[in-house]
Amino acid sequence: MFDKILGVEEQAHTAEDDEWDAFVAAHAQGSLLQTTGWARLKNRFGWRSHRVWLKRDGRIVAGAQLLYKSAAMGLMKMAYIPHGPLVDWTDAEQTAVLLNQIDHSVYERRAAIVKMEPLVWQDDVPPDAWQAICQQHDLRPETDTIQPPQTMIVDLRPSPDDILAAMKQKTRYNIRLAAKKGVTTRLGGRSDLPAFVQLMQQTGQRDGFGIHTPLYYQAAYEIFAETGQAALWLAEFEGRPLAAIMVFTLGTNAYYLYGASGSEERERMPNYAVQWAAIEWAKNQGCQSYDLWGIPDAPEAELEANFTNRHDGLWGVYRFKRGFGGQIKRTVGATDRVYNNLAYKLYQWRRSR
Repeated sequence: MFDKILGVEEQAHTAEDDEWDAFVAAHAQGSLLQTTGWARLKNRFGWRSHRVWLKRDGRIVAGAQLLYKSAAMGLMKMAYIPHGPLVDWTDAEQTAVLLNQIDHSVYERRAAIVKMEPLVWQDDVPPDAWQAICQQHDLRPETDTIQPPQTMIVDLRPSPDDILAAMKQKTRYNIRLAAKKGVTTRLGGRSDLPAFVQLMQQTGQRDGFGIHTPLYYQAAYEIFAETGQAALWLAEFEGRPLAAIMVFTLGTNAYYLYGASGSEERERMPNYAVQWAAIEWAKNQGCQSYDLWGIPDAPEAELEANFTNRHDGLWGVYRFKRGFGGQIKRTVGATDRVYNNLAYKLYQWRRSR
């Protein structure tokens, strides 16, 4: 039995926030997207957050941080659990009790669906086993995803020389070429955010993808830099920023979430220099893994066969990311819990468009 079940609205920082963040950092499925910092970030940009958890003997053993927002042109409200819930999915009782608490949270806030994207790797829970779990708990798998279900993770436990040796030969060459061509890297700060945003805007225009507002990047950096969990790295030539990335940490994990580069001096390979600087920094922070965050959702054989001629979606970044020697990992994907079938059909129609 569970001795305590709590629900917490996002508010001023409390000791309960620290307890939750410690639980997330230590959990095998823990992710930056389940931290209170992430809730604070999303709350500034149209979302509302709520946490539920289960305690046993005074210690959190399972939980979820839910984000709420209007969807389908404002005609319905949805709940979203990025990289959660954090639960032992093989423990049917624990899972059922936590889902019941999620139901209460959703009912109280009048949401029509909750989309869950647990950070559970297919290596640990194969598709057939995941299908059975979803069927047991009335969840609908194989739905649309918000976070990329597939990523590449670089192992930071070896020495820097061994990490370099595991990379593709061309990537190692480009890292060294950047240094030869006068590219330098440095750890930036708040005053460098305008340069980062300018580079992001250039990247979005050049590569044709959407970006966040300047205030979003500023908030993301400030919220996590405050707790030592964010770093802004820049690659420069003769004092001019050519590329920049924002990296985040949680426990022994590092995450490459945002990267940008200008349209000038690209032959100096600043992207490679700044990525390697961030990898070295993450290793020095005690991180054991570096998540490159998002590649096309396709089998490795298909990725390798098509990365040179496809540039749509995440294919454009895969060619760059594959060079850093990471291991391809895929989650079990998203699953939906539906409370209003008519609203769910509206949501599906809107997402399909």
